[in-house]
Amino acid sequence: MKTTPFLRHLALSFLSLSLVVSSCTRHLEDVTPDSKKVNNAEDAGDVVVMATATIDANTVQQTIQGFGGMSVPIWIGDLTADQRTKAFSTSSGIGMSILRVMVPTSSSQFAAEKATIDVAKSYGAKVIATAWNAPPSMMDGLYLRASSWGDYAAHLRAYTQAVGGVYALSPWNEPNYLASDWMHASATEIANFVAAQGDNCGAPIMCPEPFNMDQTFINTYLSNATAKSKTLFVSGHIYGKTPYNLGNIGKSVWMTEHYTNSSISGNDWPNAMNAAKEIHDCMTAGWAAYVWWYIRRFYGPIDDNSNITKVGYVMAHFARYIRPGYTKIACSANPTTGVYTTAYKSGSKIVIVAVNTNTAVTYQPFTISGVTVNSFNRYVTTSSSNLQPSTFSISNNAFGINLPASSITTLVSN
Repeated sequence: MKTTPFLRHLALSFLSLSLVVSSCTRHLEDVTPDSKKVNNAEDAGDVVVMATATIDANTVQQTIQGFGGMSVPIWIGDLTADQRTKAFSTSSGIGMSILRVMVPTSSSQFAAEKATIDVAKSYGAKVIATAWNAPPSMMDGLYLRASSWGDYAAHLRAYTQAVGGVYALSPWNEPNYLASDWMHASATEIANFVAAQGDNCGAPIMCPEPFNMDQTFINTYLSNATAKSKTLFVSGHIYGKTPYNLGNIGKSVWMTEHYTNSSISGNDWPNAMNAAKEIHDCMTAGWAAYVWWYIRRFYGPIDDNSNITKVGYVMAHFARYIRPGYTKIACSANPTTGVYTTAYKSGSKIVIVAVNTNTAVTYQPFTISGVTVNSFNRYVTTSSSNLQPSTFSISNNAFGINLPASSITTLVSN
């Protein structure tokens, strides 16, 4: 960043304000061909110019399965009809495409899950279910008895039948988190259960769902070839762990539970920006899905008064516009300090998400190869605006835009 006189700071403030409040019109002041980036940045005042973010649509990476959250009606009550719409609608809500639910230990509680499951499915969302514990009669302390494996598989199957089916099911939640009061198991024990009973649980298996996305635990589980063959995808949680690439494990990787901070509001903007960066990191690590903890909670994407929070709007930048089946494509993950970009495609459509953690407006140039793009719809969220829309045209597959200070921007090609 360079130091500028007071009047230049005033000019920057006016530029930033105009970017935020403008309606669906082309932004002539901040969209330029890449060749003009330096002059444009000089004219704008105190604007940081970053290196070009290079996007190659011909280099295809992981297939995206979606973005979502969890509902546990037997713990905190079910989502209301309004909250379901706000969670799953791509037009008026966050656009979540994954719902995670809990498998209760008692069959008398199965029906509590069904209403939200049905609505999520009606919006096209995938439903994944996790069991924290087996019924007490099948356990010794916090461990499932080997003699109860068949009964436990029947319990899981009865649940999936009662709720009308789920996309995938995890028989253990964070089995390696031994400080918990839920069911424990080693990776070998889980693999042996899945090898023996995976076909009898009523849904494809997602495993092993460890705390810390522990790769040693995952690799040990996958070393059982029969269990691996019965596993639809690998799942895990990133508490205490920065997202990382698990290497060529032969399975899609889903991050199925996390939250950034449970002690502050979902409307806290710095925390929402942490969530934006975290989702970026998961996608950059090559993972296929990102699932938040509670959908409705004061620190989550929807608050207890049914309002979409800043965390929710941040998630919408991914969930609304990057739908299941889109593929991540090669993109400079961190063009220069403070800016983080990912890109995705579906056919000839390109979606770019840019997270600007800098405290100054940042002029970010882009180049695209492998597909022709003529214009973008742009959506911007800052501390004072949510999904602010605009449109702009580009030429020769190269352009640059001003990213507002501390913001997230999604570009969707037309």
